[in-house]
Amino acid sequence: MVRRSDALATESVTCLNAALAHLRNIWEEIGIPEDQRLQRTEVVKKHIKGLLDMMIAEEENLRQRLKKSIAVCQKELHAVCQELSLAVCLPEEDCTMLQLEKDLRTRLEVLLKEKKERMAKLKSLKEQDEELCDILCTTSYSIDVDAVPSIEQLDAFCAHIASLNEEKERRRAEFVATKKKIILCMDELDQLPDTSFERDIVCEDEDAFCLSNENIIGLKTLLQQLEMKRTQNEAKCSELRSQIINLWDWLKISDEERNAFAVNMVGSRAKTMQTLQTELERLEVLKLQNMKNVIEAVRQELVSYWDKCFFSSEQRQAFAPYYEENYTEDLLQLHNLELNRLKQYYQTHQQLFEGVWKWEENWQLYLGFEKKASDPNRFTNRGGNLLKEEKQRTKLYKMLPKLEEELKVQIEAWEQEHCSQFLVNGQNFMGYVSEQWERHKLEKEREKQERQLKKNRLIEEEMLYGSAPKTPSKRKVNPANTPGKLRKPGQSTCTPGYSAKKLPRYGFNERNKENISHLSATAVSGASIGFSTQRNNLSVNSVATTYSEFARELSKVSKSNCQSQVLNSTTTNIHT
Repeated sequence: MVRRSDALATESVTCLNAALAHLRNIWEEIGIPEDQRLQRTEVVKKHIKGLLDMMIAEEENLRQRLKKSIAVCQKELHAVCQELSLAVCLPEEDCTMLQLEKDLRTRLEVLLKEKKERMAKLKSLKEQDEELCDILCTTSYSIDVDAVPSIEQLDAFCAHIASLNEEKERRRAEFVATKKKIILCMDELDQLPDTSFERDIVCEDEDAFCLSNENIIGLKTLLQQLEMKRTQNEAKCSELRSQIINLWDWLKISDEERNAFAVNMVGSRAKTMQTLQTELERLEVLKLQNMKNVIEAVRQELVSYWDKCFFSSEQRQAFAPYYEENYTEDLLQLHNLELNRLKQYYQTHQQLFEGVWKWEENWQLYLGFEKKASDPNRFTNRGGNLLKEEKQRTKLYKMLPKLEEELKVQIEAWEQEHCSQFLVNGQNFMGYVSEQWERHKLEKEREKQERQLKKNRLIEEEMLYGSAPKTPSKRKVNPANTPGKLRKPGQSTCTPGYSAKKLPRYGFNERNKENISHLSATAVSGASIGFSTQRNNLSVNSVATTYSEFARELSKVSKSNCQSQVLNSTTTNIHT
């Protein structure tokens, strides 16, 4: 394929030849001699050659400039690539000089721009680093500011600056929070900043404070000292208040005096502490003047803690000063030591004691329901209270064993931890519980026996006198006053009270007859030896057995023959 430039060059040669030929024709027509034609042709040659030489020189110059530019760009590009830690880009083999020069120059401009940006970023990071190092009092970041940093170096430097900023903010927040606490503590302690460091903290601007590690540590140390001093003051004030309250209670100080002093019962300032100390000294003087009353008051408090801790009588008697009557300061001191020991003992085992108290309260409540359940007058209640009490009694009966089991587990764990025995009223808790249940069981047996003896006495009197004693707990019904329950015409009326002669009407068996005959004979013979003596010699078991059979037969007959109020009452008492 022929280039257009080559065709144009051929065309230029053709034009030149045509021009020369045209010139020769002109010269020929004019008649210019040969020597002049020669001269004129020489002029044309020189002119054309000069013009071409000038053009060639210019193009040669351009070629040289291109070569020089390529060499310079390649050298600078190589240097910049080394500074930027980049690989040198090699030109393409078939690339022309113009394209090569252009590519190298463009690449160089890009790399120089990147170099400038990196240096500018390095300078900015270095300035930030110096500022942060000045605030945090740390050494600056180690990096060569004259060399072009790599991307990795700049990223690491940025990360370092970010960490310094985070540390700055953390220390700033810690400084502000600690400063507030220090100011609060100083205010509560009525203390002014004494040292230059304290004045820098409290009085100077927050931005002017150096956030060095040493200063932060100094801040924390100062705060700890102030908090320790405040804690000591609080403990001292608390102790003074506790002593004052105890003395108030022991000396029976009126509520008016206490309320007037109430403003000083909070806080731990130096002024408050001084006021508390003054009040304590005043009460100490009163205590010396009323030593007996004070010791008696302490003894009452001792008794309350003995009760809370379930101390047995032996444990209480072990504290001999409680029974002394020589009211001295030493005796009061002994009581105070014992009271403090008991308070600490109760606080240490408060959870267990509260559990035992809970069981004790539920146990007493259960005993109360049990007592009500055995009371015959409980059937006179109205409004469903009887059902409620029965439900509560059943609930307590089920809850008490569960509570006992929980306390047993807790106490066993406590005993293993402390390697000692947990006592309630001088004995093991489960032993104490078992003893309470056993006492309750024996009490119920005793009450049952008393009721049985009472029934037996009623039977004896009934058999001996021929009539049942009136029961005060049952109200006698008067048919004449109850129109809703009038006796029908022809209906038989059973009279209150009955004699032994009428008993066979109600279907007594032969065994009953024999027992009644035996009782009658015994009653007759008793007239000769004394009524009281014979009555004590009756066989209770025989009468009780006979009477139970009699009650069953009597209940059967009474349903069909008679609705006597006295007989129904007697039957009810039997089953009760």
